[in-house]
Amino acid sequence: MSADLSRVEIVERVGGVELTVKVVPGASRSRVIGLWGNALRLAVAAPPQAGKANAALLKLLASTLGVRRAAVEIVSGQAQPVKRIRVSGLTAEQARASLMDTLAQDGGA
Repeated sequence: MSADLSRVEIVERVGGVELTVKVVPGASRSRVIGLWGNALRLAVAAPPQAGKANAALLKLLASTLGVRRAAVEIVSGQAQPVKRIRVSGLTAEQARASLMDTLAQDGGA
């Protein structure tokens, strides 16, 4: 799939950005898999128990966006598949570029 990342809503906030993600836990591997409406769809290998999927999500996003793990936090949706994420130290343009690079490396997801 060639994802149109311009559809992903990435909102600039003071010191960073916020975006919505749809998480699919228990996947064969953790990766960005595309879009879900205006949200970014991500698969994580961790199961949805005891916060394991959330931890895997934050680690995946930090790696994908090229920031420290501490720069990524769940703002809302802690126990839901759809979550609002805040990433410190990035602009919307930088976040979109990193996501595009990741999708290109994965063969367009």
